[in-house]
Amino acid sequence: MTERQPVKIAAMADLHVKMSDKGKWKSCFEEISEKADILVICGDLTDTGDEEEAQILADELHALHIPVVGVLGNHDFEKGRHKLIRQALTAANFHVLDGESLVIKDTGFAGIKGFGGGFDRYMLSMFGEDAMKAFVQEAVNESMQLDRALARLEQEHPEIPKVALLHYAPIAETVKGEPVEIYPFLGSSLLAEPLQRREVSAVFHGHAHAGQMLGSIADKLPVYNVALPVLRKHQQGSHFFVMEL
Repeated sequence: MTERQPVKIAAMADLHVKMSDKGKWKSCFEEISEKADILVICGDLTDTGDEEEAQILADELHALHIPVVGVLGNHDFEKGRHKLIRQALTAANFHVLDGESLVIKDTGFAGIKGFGGGFDRYMLSMFGEDAMKAFVQEAVNESMQLDRALARLEQEHPEIPKVALLHYAPIAETVKGEPVEIYPFLGSSLLAEPLQRREVSAVFHGHAHAGQMLGSIADKLPVYNVALPVLRKHQQGSHFFVMEL
């Protein structure tokens, strides 16, 4: 077996593409093509969940000359048109993951939107009203889908590193800076369990615009919040972050 070559992954999230954004992303995607081998985008691709906004992004992606993979975010579900958004982006060779996995350049990617519920000992429990139980169950379902996607990579490609893509955060560390009152709506520790157990090499997410860029699971698995406001704060205005794996 040939030795795996290092891969440069560019990451970003929360583009919130609007109808007025025609031409806004072209130069950014051209720059990413020069500096990375793969681009990942972690949700909130559109601003109001409209497929026409997704088409703007799809058109801009023609300036990108490397593979792109990602997940949808909560904004992309706003109008219930997420399937049309996915169709528009898939037509532009954007690999949208929703409990699926794929391999690009000897690197495995598994992706899921994720959901809220809170972190650590402050996680919401499946107790009480049906509405509360349904809220917690959604996070459980997302965690299980993520686990299955990672398990497929583990079984079919045990020799390659695994990267997880989420929109919601799997840890509290990368949402610090947000009001503590909204932590239950920013992510869930339920998402962290499969990431650790499946020995993922890196995790990317967005959603928490006022959060921190870097955290970790069990002090060894790096978790990156690549929401655009976070990147601009920590990287002198840059729209993307590049790591080598």
